[in-house]
Amino acid sequence: MNKVIAIQGAEGSNHHKVARDFYGSSIQLKECMSFDVLVGSLLDGSADLGVMALENTIAGSIIPNYALIDQHNLHITNEGYLNIHHHLMALKGQEIGDIKEVWSHPMALLQCKEFFKKYSHIKLVEDVDTAEVAKRISKENLFGIAAIAPKIAADIFDLNIIEDEIQTIKDNSTRFVIVQTDEPVNEVDQLNKASLKFQLNHKRGSLAAILNVLSDCKLSLTKIQSLPVIQTPWKYSFFVDVTFDSYKDYEKAKAIIEIMAEEFKILGTYKNGRP
Repeated sequence: MNKVIAIQGAEGSNHHKVARDFYGSSIQLKECMSFDVLVGSLLDGSADLGVMALENTIAGSIIPNYALIDQHNLHITNEGYLNIHHHLMALKGQEIGDIKEVWSHPMALLQCKEFFKKYSHIKLVEDVDTAEVAKRISKENLFGIAAIAPKIAADIFDLNIIEDEIQTIKDNSTRFVIVQTDEPVNEVDQLNKASLKFQLNHKRGSLAAILNVLSDCKLSLTKIQSLPVIQTPWKYSFFVDVTFDSYKDYEKAKAIIEIMAEEFKILGTYKNGRP
């Protein structure tokens, strides 16, 4: 039986595209309209794996998703990077002059705001998901309404792309991670990246000491993100991503950090997905 893959958003979304890139087009898909629902589907066993966006080159880190992974002890098992392309699509037979409203996710609308300055007759309406809007337009035969969505959505829902690549910043990429509840069993020689979380004593130089350990053990720091510790004012957890050439170097660094940190957790050890 194929594993059930939970995605945020609907069929035809960027999360769906990432799921297909990893697991093929015949996957069993579970559509979730929020990341909380996605995590819930992993916890209740209705999905085996989840695809979650974690950071974007324009919007930065998606902080709530770091918190969800940490809070529910999810394991990061893989990662992938996707160039984000926004396309304006509607029912066939329409041109941009026929469009009265454009519905899409708030982030997609924001990333395409400059394009619509040329079309003052179009009202921009925030909605729950890019692909879900495309699906609704097709299913309900909504003339005069367009969606901003990935090209895969136009193919799936038989919509016409009125304008290609309408995003303001063309070089826009999102990092996605694959998460699950169980810790995976991996071959050590296939691993070269890890995601870690730690809390430190609130004293001068504590973070610098950890960073020195990473450097001394030949690990490259590719990401660091702080999150406040709930109900403990002015104390923070640090989420870091590191890459390494030798798993033994990673094991050495891990052992030292575990001693130095007040709290230490491995969120995932996996294969670097950066192209």
